[in-house]
Amino acid sequence: MSETILVIKLSALGDFIQATGPMKAIRAAHPDARITLLTTPPFETMARSTGWFDEIWTDGRPSWSNLGAVARLIGRIRRTRFSRVYDLQTQGRTVRYFQLLWPRRPPWSGNAPGAAFEYSGAARDRLHVQDSQREQLRIAGIEPVGPPDIGWLTGKADHRPPEPFALLVPGGAPHRPAKRWPAAQYGALAKALVGQGITPVVLGHGEQEAALAATIQGVEPSAQVLVGKTSFGDIADLARRATLVVGNDTGPAHIAIAAGAPGVVLFSAESNPALSAPRPIRQDQPVEILRTDDLADLDLSAVLQAVGRIRP
Repeated sequence: MSETILVIKLSALGDFIQATGPMKAIRAAHPDARITLLTTPPFETMARSTGWFDEIWTDGRPSWSNLGAVARLIGRIRRTRFSRVYDLQTQGRTVRYFQLLWPRRPPWSGNAPGAAFEYSGAARDRLHVQDSQREQLRIAGIEPVGPPDIGWLTGKADHRPPEPFALLVPGGAPHRPAKRWPAAQYGALAKALVGQGITPVVLGHGEQEAALAATIQGVEPSAQVLVGKTSFGDIADLARRATLVVGNDTGPAHIAIAAGAPGVVLFSAESNPALSAPRPIRQDQPVEILRTDDLADLDLSAVLQAVGRIRP
């Protein structure tokens, strides 16, 4: 009987991108297995595009108040009789899934106490997510694990901004506004880039980020706005041609770096770059991380200096 493997990665966009290296390594380690990904609806299309999964389940995050949905998910996992589970989410929710599978728990790779391939403890929590997942899979017998791989991610739109161009990512999760550098500062950056002969291209989605783009365009009218016009694949395609990307710690910036763009990524006290910053995917790719507790205090001059250091 062939192996049946479950990989768990529920969210979020940047985390999903960081996990593509481990996902690829799992497929390489189990070339003939039937591999299922347990995720959430926003990541179904991307997951199918990887070619690494035979089946995608999108019911991975039922509300704990919906006991019926939780029971259906646990029953579904139990009935499938997975040969092994790789928990790449490693949060309290997925630890609970492991606990609820008692008494016939499948061999489990993750941070759940009692797992067959347990990887937990304070040392794990101090590592960058890529290093942590690499060690997690080593314990389960899988190595090497490469960097994020999104070579499969392409779009359908044919956006052609004047080259050279820079991608600006001023948005972020609506419930975490502290992770954003002020839009007016992005506007000043756009003006400075135009002065260097670089076309600024603003990415984002939704009304809130459209408002940020309007602020940027109010400072630099020649900035091109693609808010609401790009899929994840379109962002990757743009990043492969971009001179650089400057963005907050949010999903589209992670896509751009994983696609190979040189970049400057801005962090506040809301997240720790030592644990989650996007990393270069090749040695000649310059990536700068700037962090200040409050991004409102980050000077334009510091960002421009970083841009100067990474420009090819």
